[in-house]
Amino acid sequence: MARLKFGAFLAPHHPIGEHPMLQFRSDIALAKHMDELGFDEFWVGEHHSTGWETIASPELFLAAVGEQTQRIRLGTGVVSLPYHHPFNVAQRIVQLDHMTRGRVIFGTGPGALPSDAYMLGIDPMTQRDRQDEAIGVIRRLFAGERVTHESEWFTLRDARLQLFPLQEDMPFVVASSISPSGMTLAGKYGIGALSIGSNSDAGLAALPTQWGFAEQAAAKSGKTVSRDNWRVLMSWHIAESREQARAEAGAGLMKWHNEYTVGTLMRPGAKEFTSPDHAVDETAFADGAAAVIGTPDDLVAAIRKLSESAGGFGTVLGFAHDWANRANTLKSWDLVARYVIPEIHGLLEGYRTSRQYVVDHRESFERAGQAVLSKIMSHEGAAAALKAGQEGGVAMRSPNAPDLNKAAEAMKN
Repeated sequence: MARLKFGAFLAPHHPIGEHPMLQFRSDIALAKHMDELGFDEFWVGEHHSTGWETIASPELFLAAVGEQTQRIRLGTGVVSLPYHHPFNVAQRIVQLDHMTRGRVIFGTGPGALPSDAYMLGIDPMTQRDRQDEAIGVIRRLFAGERVTHESEWFTLRDARLQLFPLQEDMPFVVASSISPSGMTLAGKYGIGALSIGSNSDAGLAALPTQWGFAEQAAAKSGKTVSRDNWRVLMSWHIAESREQARAEAGAGLMKWHNEYTVGTLMRPGAKEFTSPDHAVDETAFADGAAAVIGTPDDLVAAIRKLSESAGGFGTVLGFAHDWANRANTLKSWDLVARYVIPEIHGLLEGYRTSRQYVVDHRESFERAGQAVLSKIMSHEGAAAALKAGQEGGVAMRSPNAPDLNKAAEAMKN
């Protein structure tokens, strides 16, 4: 497989209380920060209710992000296809691809929040089938076909796009959670998948089964799916020590869980945390927990465990949240870029090997010191000057500086 890619998934989940305009600007700044740090992908969701999930149009948001970034790929995470006419979605994604110079990843889903579908008068029983229907039509439109299609929820008559994606092969991705429908669609169309239900040991254990759904559907449809196009979501907050990470994330994690997961979404079985420490313990350290609140080394171990459990995947996405304050959140992403990514990519192996080689072969390099010593001893006063410098300390010692005491012993012998 190709080298593992890294990115962020911004739903977003913002506590109510901050000025919306400044909040949007901060989210754009996060994307710019991640572009500068070298992350590969930045994903943004679509939601229309709850007060916490505040971006209604990922296309609009990513157009703004595209003007502030240079290389990071920009994913719709996701466009809820049953909420839109497929022709309009296709046109917006094509335009976005051109406006971002060919960096779009087109992610789709059926719609995550029941309150969104309710407001739009959409029967939840129809959403996944409508996502499937829309994907089929949009792929035909992207291919340049002229499409006539009569559906119970949209109509196309001899429709053809007048502009096509800048990318020769627009990346398609479908979101996958608990049900097999997302992975099945990935296999049916031979496209990528984004697993967003992997933040527990149970979720981790289910990943191979979920991928199996994609492979089975691909075989049935005569398509192929690649693990390189499989993205898996994780949650983390990283600091220099576990104690610091706990202190930074605890209160915000408790607020997010108690006010949003329990108090707003009323997720079945979810119970309020009683303290910030309780929140951290249950989220990151209890049996069955899969989030990481700790050090870069902790996250490296968790990613390797996840990859082994799943059998391999192409991209790990960190869930962007407000558990810590803004400064510590940016520092967390910085630590991931500086210490986690190079470890996972094996970028430091050459440094470590080179250092150990020097340590293990020190005797082989004695001749360099002997060459320096021979010149010193042939110059009156040089030995005394070197000895004074070594005893007094210098700003930077030469790696070839001879050990005068060792040399004196050798001369005696």
